[in-house]
Amino acid sequence: MEIWHNPRCSKSRAAKQRLEDAGTPYTERRYLDDVPTAEELDHVLKLLNKEPWEIARQKEPAYPTNLEHDRAKWIAHMVANPSLIERPIIIDGTTAHIER
Repeated sequence: MEIWHNPRCSKSRAAKQRLEDAGTPYTERRYLDDVPTAEELDHVLKLLNKEPWEIARQKEPAYPTNLEHDRAKWIAHMVANPSLIERPIIIDGTTAHIER
């Protein structure tokens, strides 16, 4: 299991704490420092069954207002601006979900 984590985010800290409280082994990926590749983000989006614009943080300064719904362009933009990626994302083998 892996958590894409931002320690400054309260939702992310809470999700990490739930994993710890449950005794669930996991790997922490601080995705702002260890930015996913386009291939990794595409894979996680497929596990989430989401498009990149569906998990983009709209209040971030880097949120694009002029990108069409072009998956590859959105993924490239999110890799260049990882703060756009909604968090935390929990990845468990063949499934993934965003903790709310």
